Amino acid sequence: MSSPDRRAFLGLALLAGCGFAPAYGPNGSATVLSGTVRAADPDDKNAFDLVQRLEERLGRPETARFDLAYTITTRAIGVGVTPDGSITRYNLTGAVDWSLTDAAGTRVAGGTVDSFTSWSATGSTVAGLTAEEDANLRLMRILADQIVARLLAVSSTLTP
Repeated sequence: MSSPDRRAFLGLALLAGCGFAPAYGPNGSATVLSGTVRAADPDDKNAFDLVQRLEERLGRPETARFDLAYTITTRAIGVGVTPDGSITRYNLTGAVDWSLTDAAGTRVAGGTVDSFTSWSATGSTVAGLTAEEDANLRLMRILADQIVARLLAVSSTLTP
């Protein structure tokens, strides 16, 4: 066994000894979330993309034990400007205020996540619109992943 293999084995042994268990592993804390979180129905493209990513990560709700409410805000900001005043690059900032409630309506988790993406506005109109749409999709996936990370962090406090 080479030296790096021994260090990796020792590291895993130490983690196992301290009670570390993968969230998605058998009997992991994330199992309480799998297929049990029902996100509010989307009402626009960004919300649809957010919910789609949440369902990719948490599974489609089979037995909805938790409801996830959210409010999405986005804003495009021109950041690349030519000498004649044309905008060549945009930053798309976004935030999601979210709240997870149980069947009794008690809030069990929540908060705000935020991030940004960018897109180039050079080229044809179609290319610019496609780039903007892609930036929105990427932003919603980033924000959904942040929500899932926060949910995983509190999943051990949720009763199965």
